[in-house]
Amino acid sequence: MAESLEKKAIEIYNRLNTNYPNAACSLNHKDPVQLLVSTILSAQCTDKQVNKITPKLFEKCKTPEDFVRIDMDELMELIKPAGFFKNKAKAVKESMQIIVKDYNGNVPRSLEELIKLPGVGRKTANVVLGDGYGIPSIVVDTHVKRISRRLGLTNEKDPVKIEFDLMKIFPEDTWIKLGHLMIDHGRKVCNARNPKCEVCFLEDLCDFYNKRDI
Repeated sequence: MAESLEKKAIEIYNRLNTNYPNAACSLNHKDPVQLLVSTILSAQCTDKQVNKITPKLFEKCKTPEDFVRIDMDELMELIKPAGFFKNKAKAVKESMQIIVKDYNGNVPRSLEELIKLPGVGRKTANVVLGDGYGIPSIVVDTHVKRISRRLGLTNEKDPVKIEFDLMKIFPEDTWIKLGHLMIDHGRKVCNARNPKCEVCFLEDLCDFYNKRDI
């Protein structure tokens, strides 16, 4: 059973990769600092909106030290369109203070250290590890959760348990791109309310499709 699930996982990955060859992180960034800040800002906000905010923000704040020095009111004003700007500004500033004080201005490279930063949960940490440092990690967002369950790759509802289930069946060198592939598929085909099963190239592998009364 485990072996067949692994084969299914690889087939799913290959088909996704064929259909979305350019799947990648949609947050514009040049380094792990920018990615960390962008990911904090993206909570309950679209990546597209964050990308409108960050050019001006990153022109003003080029280093963790700049984020530490910037006036809080000015920071809040710069990130206001992202929503929840008071909490996000506080998280960004406090995270950068820790990075400057404890990590010599470098974003931590481990999950355990990243999730200790204010405003950084497991999903944000995995984004930074994978897309910032190229360290194998699986990001489980709402799209990844939904698609993994529909395809029968996991029965779990908890994102951490889903992450562990996916890590067991997908090769490590696919982990980083896997999340981006599933996110693209979730946005374009496997929608939450009205999935476009009739045009899906994964229908023969999909438990959800095969159980539907159609």
